[in-house]
Amino acid sequence: MINYYEYKGKYFFSFQEYDNFNKIHEEEVKKDRGKLYFLNRLNPIKSRRSFLINHPSLLFIEKEGVELLLLDTKDYFHLIPPWIINKIDDGLVLSLNTCYPNWEEVLDQRINKKWKVNLLALGDVGSTLLIGLRLMGEGCIDKIGIYDRNINRLKRWEYELNQIRKPFDEEAFPPIYPLDRNKLFDCHIFIFCASKGIPPVGSTIDDVRMAQFESNSEIIKEYAIMARNKGFKGIFAIVSDPVDLLCKVAFLESNKNEKSEYDFQGLASNQIIGYGLGVMNGRACFYAEKSKDTIHYLREGRVFGPHGEGLIVADSIDNYNKKLSEYLTYKTLNANKEVRNFGFKPYVAPSLSSGALSIIATIKGKWFYGSTYMGGAYMGSKCRLIDNQIEVEQLDMPSDLFNKIKDTYERLVNII
Repeated sequence: MINYYEYKGKYFFSFQEYDNFNKIHEEEVKKDRGKLYFLNRLNPIKSRRSFLINHPSLLFIEKEGVELLLLDTKDYFHLIPPWIINKIDDGLVLSLNTCYPNWEEVLDQRINKKWKVNLLALGDVGSTLLIGLRLMGEGCIDKIGIYDRNINRLKRWEYELNQIRKPFDEEAFPPIYPLDRNKLFDCHIFIFCASKGIPPVGSTIDDVRMAQFESNSEIIKEYAIMARNKGFKGIFAIVSDPVDLLCKVAFLESNKNEKSEYDFQGLASNQIIGYGLGVMNGRACFYAEKSKDTIHYLREGRVFGPHGEGLIVADSIDNYNKKLSEYLTYKTLNANKEVRNFGFKPYVAPSLSSGALSIIATIKGKWFYGSTYMGGAYMGSKCRLIDNQIEVEQLDMPSDLFNKIKDTYERLVNII
């Protein structure tokens, strides 16, 4: 049975009873052309506060997990009224988890045409990402605030980037300005690029991403708590390695009170997005286009999982070839080592593919590769942000491919 409710001028429906809401008739809800909220009660430690429902099957999930990537091919027309399915098709139905104590904040979210962006740390990755945002942010970024503990580095990038101008359209690019540390979360999207202990070129460490986990966890904990204390409502974007694990650290640490008890008054899990998978797609494309046997990846392929060990490259979803996929996965995973063998740190492609291009796609509501919360782990996949809500691409994929993805997911869940 579907229950319909009205609360603070918004309309809701649920399979559960909500005694504190005004129960109304279906016909009243049908007349409204705005957003419709689907209410659920799921454990916040394992679920998102809100997300876009892009398929009727998402109304029936009892828990969130890696199965969010699978397209459910069942017929739901006999279970859900056609007018609700039409609203789902129009992108007007949001899932809302009332077990989050601050769930009502979702009702007041605003859509911004241009975003205010703040970026933390101007090392190799942060500064390169910043260049990309400055040059490509025209029309979607209002301004970019920057912060770094090194004042000379901060001034350098303020001066240099504000001197990049488009001829005879000198105000086209978003302005760059230095921030006070306490203003870092006065923005629509906060970009975390801070890092410590990056292995030098020539290091024998096999997984340079995981080598940074402990030190970067301590740094991100500090800023996750700051976001909580500031009541940050925007997107907390993580670029530093290991991206997927740092996302979960930020989620967990921001939701602890002074007694280290979870109260879920901090960042909702869906406010945090990891930006590490874009470059893995870029690297897969680089190697795929070198052979006629793999070039179809550019049209048919996908990448899943973390920015590092556990990555899965699928050469094609419709015509999945295990051997070709494993080859592309191997080449993609080791691409950074090849650049290191040339004597350089491989930071340019990640900064732009995973960073600037993917963040701009996020702002514009376009598809990108990002890590979002799936019931215990941040898992990389194709996704987009529509009206402040995450939409994850669902695919009818072969079982052997999904089993690989599931293995990676379970590994991520077990790490932290």
